[in-house]
Amino acid sequence: MNVAPDFIDIGIALLLLPFLYILNQYLFKKLKEKHSFFSGRLMNILSLYHLLFAAIYYAYARFNPSDSKRYFNLVKETDHGWMHFFQTETHFIDFMSYPFIKYMGFSYEMMMLLFAWIGFLGFVYAYVFFKEHISLEIKVFKKIDFLLLILFLPNMHFWTASLGKGAPIFLGLMLFAYALKLPKERWATLLTGSLLIFAIRPHMLLLVAMGAVTGVMLCRHHFSWKRKAAIVAGVITGLLLFQEPILRVVNLHNSSDLVGDFIRFSENRSGKLAASDSGVNMAHYSIPEKFFTFWFRPLFFDAPGFFGIIVSIENLIYLLIFGKIFRTKFLRFIKHAPAYVKTSLALFLLTSFAMTFIMSNLGIIIRQKTMIMYFMFFVVYYYLGQEKKITLGLNTEEDSRSLPKAA
Repeated sequence: MNVAPDFIDIGIALLLLPFLYILNQYLFKKLKEKHSFFSGRLMNILSLYHLLFAAIYYAYARFNPSDSKRYFNLVKETDHGWMHFFQTETHFIDFMSYPFIKYMGFSYEMMMLLFAWIGFLGFVYAYVFFKEHISLEIKVFKKIDFLLLILFLPNMHFWTASLGKGAPIFLGLMLFAYALKLPKERWATLLTGSLLIFAIRPHMLLLVAMGAVTGVMLCRHHFSWKRKAAIVAGVITGLLLFQEPILRVVNLHNSSDLVGDFIRFSENRSGKLAASDSGVNMAHYSIPEKFFTFWFRPLFFDAPGFFGIIVSIENLIYLLIFGKIFRTKFLRFIKHAPAYVKTSLALFLLTSFAMTFIMSNLGIIIRQKTMIMYFMFFVVYYYLGQEKKITLGLNTEEDSRSLPKAA
């Protein structure tokens, strides 16, 4: 692909902006009808911020290797029909791109803008997911609005603003998260999110399902044992139906020793990634060291270049945010927290645990952890919100007698 930008293609791509703006305003109107707290003004500002990162990523991709070029060129040059790409993982992105590139003649620039918009929708549902549960303004570091802070973290926007897996999987996860509170009423949203997750990263659906089951099972008073059994049976049935594409991701679909073969796969994958320029040898790390590396590195001492310095600043923010829950009150809180909080925590921990065994490259770690960080941010946000409610003497969803008293 020619490195020099085609300013005509850029100009044509920008003609999409009015149509995307109209779609945004329609979506904002519908969400405002459902949620009185919804701020279209804030989301419009966030859309401009995300668009800035779409431009930054586009400039970056023009002078650096980028999967976005492969996705575009493969579909543009293929002789296969659309349904040839109706598969999971990488080919699903080709499937999504196919009608726009082959039938509607979208350029590379137009596809980058389209997928950036898909990524932005993930932030819209992340905002609703957080705000619906805790409408209070939560301050961190004394003066900073917590929700605004996490909505405007730059690394989150950078990896969800281009043609690739990042944007649609983030949208799928946030749709799933939004539907958690009222799964019966939001079954269509839950199904859409689950299918997006499965189509792009089948193993992520396994982890999401395990997180949901864990969250439900840990809620002693919210669900009867009959309902818990029905949920577990439904999840197991779904996983059995889709076990082959899930296991195929790690080449275990024909395995007779899943545990042993997974250990060998993870050691081999970890070794290959550790040998790269930004690799870290995590093979002999303890579990806490693996978690710390996945969540908070690179930090300033091992930052790879200027981009690494920017990411290190964000990782320091993650570390300070996580520090909010390192207290005994949090343990008492999580014991009595509702199912969607426990599900978010379980999903975050399970995914982190799985990824630490196969991720040994800081570049990949930076990109992959953006998928799940919002689940932990939600746990911290909900905890701080409940703590503030108790301080203000407001009712909480849990029995306030069982929650830790605010300092």
